Amino acid sequence: MKRKPSKKDDEQPETAPKNDRAEGAETSETAQVSKRRRAAQKPATGAPGEATAPKARRPRRRTPRPAETASAEAPPTDRPHPAPPEPEPPAAPAQHVPVASSEPGPHAAPARLTGPPVALPEENPEGATEEEPLIGEPPAEPVWAEESAPVIEPPAEEAAVESPADAPAVEPPAPKPPARPSQRFEEHIVEPEDALPQVALEDLSEMMRQAATRAHWTHLMPVQAKAIPYMLAGRDLMIQSRTGSGKTGAFVLPILQRIDPSRNACQALILVPTRELALQVTNEAQLLAGRNGPRTVPVYGGVGYNAQIDGFRKGAHIVVGTPGRVLDHLLKRTLSLDRLDILVFDEADRMLSMGFYPDMKHVQRYLPRGRRISGYMFSATLPAPILRLAREFLHKPEFLSLSRDRVHVAETEHVYYSVPPMDKDRCLVRVIEVENPTSAIVFCNTKQRVHFVTVVLQRFGYDADELSADLAQAARESVMARARAGQLRFLVATDVAARGIDIPDLSHVIIYETPEDPEAYIHRAGRTGRAGAAGVAISLVADLEEMELKRIGRRFNIDFEKRPLPTDEDVRAVVSERVIALLEARLRGRDRLQVERMQRFLPLGRTLSQSEDEIAVIAMLLDDFYQQTLHAPPPLPTGPAAPIETVRPTGESGGHRRRQRRRR
Repeated sequence: MKRKPSKKDDEQPETAPKNDRAEGAETSETAQVSKRRRAAQKPATGAPGEATAPKARRPRRRTPRPAETASAEAPPTDRPHPAPPEPEPPAAPAQHVPVASSEPGPHAAPARLTGPPVALPEENPEGATEEEPLIGEPPAEPVWAEESAPVIEPPAEEAAVESPADAPAVEPPAPKPPARPSQRFEEHIVEPEDALPQVALEDLSEMMRQAATRAHWTHLMPVQAKAIPYMLAGRDLMIQSRTGSGKTGAFVLPILQRIDPSRNACQALILVPTRELALQVTNEAQLLAGRNGPRTVPVYGGVGYNAQIDGFRKGAHIVVGTPGRVLDHLLKRTLSLDRLDILVFDEADRMLSMGFYPDMKHVQRYLPRGRRISGYMFSATLPAPILRLAREFLHKPEFLSLSRDRVHVAETEHVYYSVPPMDKDRCLVRVIEVENPTSAIVFCNTKQRVHFVTVVLQRFGYDADELSADLAQAARESVMARARAGQLRFLVATDVAARGIDIPDLSHVIIYETPEDPEAYIHRAGRTGRAGAAGVAISLVADLEEMELKRIGRRFNIDFEKRPLPTDEDVRAVVSERVIALLEARLRGRDRLQVERMQRFLPLGRTLSQSEDEIAVIAMLLDDFYQQTLHAPPPLPTGPAAPIETVRPTGESGGHRRRQRRRR
C-alpha cells in the first residue's frame, strides 16, 4: 500500500547531483540560476571522465560585419572582408584608405574622412591583416567621405603616388622678376596734383651716380625715387615716410647736387632731434660726398665747442645738428646762415616731442631775409602740430606720402608693447618717457588698478590724477574741469568714469589693461584723433592679452604695430638729450648779472664731478630739475592747423586774412 506524500516531504529539497551534464539541464529558470551559483562556489567532484560545470560567462554580442555597417551610407566595394586574424605588431600604413574595424563601439557613429582621394592598392592579398590600433586608442571604425563634399577623381598622373621613372619632369613656372623698390608700393603713394615723374638711378647726373656707387646703391628706394625730383626742382615738400625707408639718402643726395663747393659757407642746414641721428646723417653725407666732396659738420650738445668751431672755420657746406646747439653757435656768432639755401627737418615729430620748438623758433630769426630758401620736412606722422610747424617754416609745401599702411594726416595710430605682467607699471613709465605725450588718458579695468597707477605716476613726478566711482562729487568735478581745460596731463580712469569727458587735442590714449569687451577698445581709442587731428592709441599687453588684442584687430580690421619695449638704456639716452637741451636753453636765457652770479659755483661743480662719491649730488640736482621742468607738456606750435593746400609763408598774414574773408 502506497503512502501518500506528506507536507514535510514536499518541503524537503531534492538532492541535486554534483554533475549537471550527467543529470541534464533543468527546465526551470530558477533551478538553472541556483546551479550556476553552486558550481561557482565549490569545485566539481565528479568521476574521472565526467565533464565539469563551466564558469559563468557574459553573453557575447554579435558584431556586425563591415559590409552590414557601411552598406547604409557608402557604396558597396569589391574588396573582401576577411575575418580578423591574430593581432600583429603595427606597421606603418602606406596610404590613407578607408578601413572598416571588426569591433566598432556599440554607441559610436561611423566617422567620416574628408580630403583628397588617394590611389587604392590593386588587391588585398590573402592573409593580410588590418592595421591594429595603438594602445589606449579606440578601435578604428569605417570612415567615408561626406556626401556634402563629393570626391573628384584627379587625372591619372596626379593620382599616382609616385611618378614613373620614364615620365618627363614637369618644370614649375618661372618666378616673376622682383619689382624695383621704386615701383612696389605705387598704389600707396599720395603725390601733389602736379606730380613730377619718379626717377631711376640711371636718370641721375654723373656726380649723383658716382655718389650712389660709393654707398653701394644698386637702385633707388621708393622715397628716394619720388622725393629727389622735387628737391632738385626747389619745391617745398612735406614727406611722410617711416624710419628705415631710405629717407636720409632722399635729401642728402640732392643736397650734394645743389651745393656749390667753391663757396665755403653753410648752404644746407639739417635739424635733427638727437645726437645719434646727427652722427648717422653726417656719416651718410660723408660717404656719399667722398673725400673731395662737400664738407659736413655734426653739431650737438653735451660735448665741447672747439671741434665744431674748427669745422665751421674750414668751411662747412652742410651742418647737421640739434636745434639747441645750432642756436648756441648762432648766438656766439660762430655760425652764419646768410648763404643758406636748403633747410631740412628730419623726424620733425620727434623734435616737437623733445621740446625743441622754442629753439627752432629762435633759429628761424637767423634765416636769410629777402630771399626764399627751399624747405623740406620729413616725419613719420603728421599730427596737427606738425602742420602748424610747416605753416611757420615752409613756403606753400606740397604733400608726399609713402607710408604703406598710413597714408593720410588725420588718423589714429594703433601700437602696442609686449610687457612682463609683473612689471607693467615700470614699463608704463618707460613708454611715457620715450613717447613724451602732450596729454593722455590711461584706461584701467577696475578702480583699484586706477588708484594704483595714479600713485605710481605721481611718485615719478608726473601731473596725474584719477577718476573713479569712489571720488566725491566735488573732487570729481574738479578733476573733470582740469581735464577739459587741458591743465591735467595724465588722467587715469575706468570706462564708466570717463564717460562724457572730451579732452581737446588729446594726443595719446594708453590702454593699461586690455578691455574685457572688444567694443570698449573702440571707445577708448576713439578718445584721440578727433576733429581731423592725429592721435596714438598705445596698449600694454602681456602674453595672453596680446592674443586678445589680435582678436580685436581681426574683428575691427585694425592694423596694430608692435614696437620694441624701451630699455633702461633707451630711457637714459632720451632723458639725457632732453636735460641737456633744457639746461642749455636756460643758460642762454640768463643775463649778464645771472652769469656773473653763477661763476662762484664753477669750482664746486668741478670738484663734485671729479669725486665718485659726490656724483650722486649732481644726479640729485639734475633729477630735481627734470621733475620740475620736463614733466610739463612740451611746448608746441599754437594756432589753427591749416590744410596743406592753404599753407602760407610767414609774414603774409594780411593778404591771407583777406583771402579767407573772400572765401567766406
